[in-house]
Amino acid sequence: MFTNNKRQEERTGKYGTPRLQYLQDLVTQFQSDSTNEESKERLAANLANFAYDPYNYAFLRQLNVLELFLDCITEPNEKIVEFGIGGICNSCADPENAAVVARCDGIPLVVQCLSSPVRNTVNYAIVALYFLCNESNKGEILKPEVVDVIQRYAAAGEVSVSFSNLAQAFLDKHVSVDK
Repeated sequence: MFTNNKRQEERTGKYGTPRLQYLQDLVTQFQSDSTNEESKERLAANLANFAYDPYNYAFLRQLNVLELFLDCITEPNEKIVEFGIGGICNSCADPENAAVVARCDGIPLVVQCLSSPVRNTVNYAIVALYFLCNESNKGEILKPEVVDVIQRYAAAGEVSVSFSNLAQAFLDKHVSVDK
């Protein structure tokens, strides 16, 4: 459920931690737990869950969480990669967040996730690219090799309906003979 200021006040209570501070605490823990993989996975998942709610978008930008998600994509741990691209996916419906990801050279990182062995990572990457693709960066996203991969996912309905549906939605919006 999406949050607003009134709902946030009700949930936090008089002595609760304000959302910005709570998110800052998660970021600080993530950065300080650099050797504990299980803790990093839990914290990345938690941050990615906050990224779906528009109420948190400004906080995520203020705390550089989008950049943290991009860093997660470069980790060797597939779970952290999954949660990083999940956070990107969840937040990129907002054009300001998508612009941050593009400015931080995140598009190649998102494209790399299309070849992940983890299904969720691939799904998140397709959706993130759906939202990231616009006039200013479509040349970077709609490269023949990227379109080819997405077309193969679209044709793989018998293997994975979710890949197929998401990929087809991407193709329908961004790739056509008329464009």
